[in-house]
Amino acid sequence: MNNQQLIKSAHIWLLAAIVACGLVFIVVKANDRIDDQNSNSNANRTQNRNSNRASNRNSENTGASGEQTGMANLASQDRNFMMDAAMGGLEEVELGRVAAQKGTSDAVKQFGQRMVDDHSKANSELMSLASSKGITLPTALDEKHQKEVTKLSAMSGAEFDRAYSKMMLSDHNKDVSEFEKQSTKGTDPDLKAFAGKTLPTLQEHLQLAKALPDNQRSSSSNSNRNSNSNSNRP
Repeated sequence: MNNQQLIKSAHIWLLAAIVACGLVFIVVKANDRIDDQNSNSNANRTQNRNSNRASNRNSENTGASGEQTGMANLASQDRNFMMDAAMGGLEEVELGRVAAQKGTSDAVKQFGQRMVDDHSKANSELMSLASSKGITLPTALDEKHQKEVTKLSAMSGAEFDRAYSKMMLSDHNKDVSEFEKQSTKGTDPDLKAFAGKTLPTLQEHLQLAKALPDNQRSSSSNSNRNSNSNSNRP
């Protein structure tokens, strides 16, 4: 083989080596691009799963906690009143339904149905008022109030009547006090008006609760004990 043939052969081998290196480079780059795409795809799927989980958690919690995005525009007293009134109203309706079904005396049954009717109406008015201010109030009981409903629902007969009557007396004493305070000292004029409008109904509920048979017997018993105690004093 002469020199020209050797040079030509070397050129051919060099060209082949360059082409081979080029092919290897292209394959490596393609694999890198595929890896990057898979990595991005996995990252997006993970991000979407996390986002969906967060969204589901928020959806589950909203029922019991509400959305307070518009609360920043309200004074702390107004915020607390609105959230407490919403939760308390939900509980009164739930307990009222239980009383209307499980109550032993007609007085308890009728009182329970009255709670369902009146508090459902007040709850609806409060929801509309909150919505006009960009606030979503809770639509389900939180853990604390649900436990109270569950505990009372497990009772029956005279035991249920006594426990429900006592609870309604205590709750409406508190309700009347809070609504009186909001109607006179509240900052938001719409909430003040709502409290003032609802207050007479709550005051009537309080009188009805006092008149429930078990509460009357309890009041009479306490009165007799006080009378006996006074008569025994020297």
